[in-house]
Amino acid sequence: MPTDPQLTLRPAGPGDADAVASVYLAARAVAPMPPGVHPEAEVRAWLASRIAVDEVWVAEVADQVVGYARLTPAWLDDLYVHPDHARRGVGSALLDLATSLRPRGFCLWVFESNRPARAFYAARGLVELERTDGSANEERAPDVRMAWPGTDPVTFLRGLVDEVDEQLGDLLNRRAALTAAVQAVKPSTDRDPVREAEIARAMAERAPALGPARLERIVHTIITESLDACGR
Repeated sequence: MPTDPQLTLRPAGPGDADAVASVYLAARAVAPMPPGVHPEAEVRAWLASRIAVDEVWVAEVADQVVGYARLTPAWLDDLYVHPDHARRGVGSALLDLATSLRPRGFCLWVFESNRPARAFYAARGLVELERTDGSANEERAPDVRMAWPGTDPVTFLRGLVDEVDEQLGDLLNRRAALTAAVQAVKPSTDRDPVREAEIARAMAERAPALGPARLERIVHTIITESLDACGR
């Protein structure tokens, strides 16, 4: 894809806030994404505030802002190109800039419905890590976490694994404490295989890659070890 020879990239300043917001609004209006939930005035005010905090770069052609990228230390939060300048290398130039600024890697979220964006990132080496049902985003629309794993992918991905393991450790600790609390008031010491199967099926809906059979084994082990820890 040829890049517009007039394209330049530079850090954004407070005076770019309106142009950045206009790119955001125009790009979202034509993308296969759920509609935004905030009125235009709120969007403009919010992006102006982010320019003062995040690392934001704009792409210009003939002194006109035609795209921008907004980064935090570990995330590419925004990458938008004005529809009038799509397929001219603007997005690729901004993404190349982002990877050079974050050589250790970064993550981003993209709506599941936005297949062109997902294909764009995948073609440039980003990988899909997880899908959600969208309950954690404002639009309540399914989304996909993608990542550029940087120049040392093993270290980057292991870092993400470490983050998950920390959360998992906290959750297992809570699970064991709750198991002990239940045992203190439960009239019978017998295990409930029907309930354990229900737990596994519910977890399988959240982790379909593992499936019910594997999760039944995992749930059985967690409960077994939690009971053992509380002396039951």
